Amino acid sequence: MGRDERIVPLVDLKAQYESIRQELDPEVLRVLGSGSYVQGEEGRLFEREFADYCGARHAVAVNTGTSALHLALLAAGVGPGDEVITVSHTFIATVAAIVYTGATPVLVDIDAQTFAIDVNRIEAAITTRTRAIVPVHIYGHPADVDPIIDIARRHDLTVIEDAAQAHGARYKGRTVGGIADLTCFSFYPSKNLGAAGEGGAITTDNPNHDRALRMLRDWGAEQKYHHKLKGYNYRLDEIQATILRVKLRHLDGWNEARRRHAVAYTAALKGSDLVVPQEMPWAHHIYYAYVVRSQDRDELHRWLKAERGVESGIHYPIPVHLQEAHRDLGYQQGDFPIAEQAAREVLSLPIYPELQSSQRDQAISAILDHGRRTAPAEALEAASQPA
Repeated sequence: MGRDERIVPLVDLKAQYESIRQELDPEVLRVLGSGSYVQGEEGRLFEREFADYCGARHAVAVNTGTSALHLALLAAGVGPGDEVITVSHTFIATVAAIVYTGATPVLVDIDAQTFAIDVNRIEAAITTRTRAIVPVHIYGHPADVDPIIDIARRHDLTVIEDAAQAHGARYKGRTVGGIADLTCFSFYPSKNLGAAGEGGAITTDNPNHDRALRMLRDWGAEQKYHHKLKGYNYRLDEIQATILRVKLRHLDGWNEARRRHAVAYTAALKGSDLVVPQEMPWAHHIYYAYVVRSQDRDELHRWLKAERGVESGIHYPIPVHLQEAHRDLGYQQGDFPIAEQAAREVLSLPIYPELQSSQRDQAISAILDHGRRTAPAEALEAASQPA
């Protein structure tokens, strides 16, 4: 590193644990001592509390966010021969879950401002085989849900939200998880609401979906050894459930801390050569990631860590449609230019509730210094002249 500064991590899960250790440890030890580790009271309580938080009638806890997507699609009746519309600028699990059902992912481009699905491109992608639409609430900013639901209702489609990065985000005042037909969450440790391991959940207002989901996650059984459906072992364990119950009490406060850091980043970086994230008037962004755009992304990413000790992340360097694993979908370079440009330019800066203002300022200073370092000489000379 060019200076003797401490590393600023992209995420600091140890700091979060220390902040709730006295509250969390006794609860985990209580569950360990109970002897009830799967499908017990903790899981049921978490489901009720999370459903209430989201403004939904039902929540079904599962073992991962990927499982949540898979089961939501199955509960909606998606299967072989069907098509499901989603985006390429997402974690690969969104598309993989569609493939698991035997359906075909049909991809459309994203909106350049929100990185979420471009609503204006959905209807042209609908065919007689389309069964569902999966908008992704990316980086903590919700997609524009109402027009998606309007399109779905006109074509008799199910809307399944991928909210793996949107715990506590709001759309027009409504909490994500209580809006669409089904909403899927991941509780991967780095998420705004994260387990100490893997976890996921699906929320819905539909009692038929709720019933199907509960059977599908537990080998298709409505009661022990009575298997009505071809199901899976997708259950959430009790220790993760109790950890999530404790953390859920802190989620709104943690999200507000993220928003404060985002405001400070935006104010400091607005005059730089980076494009800072935007929050739409109808959105309440909870900043799972603070994502900037840079035409010099890869070099900035390298330089921040090597020269200034600031970690950053890239979500996602290769769009799903260009991944070797999904070459069989038949898409080519250039099919989704906005998603492809995002893949070249996006960079995630450190943001989490426990981030210290000094750490954030270290990141800001490093970014601004990099901009001055790479600016053309004539621009620097002009900037130094009195107004």
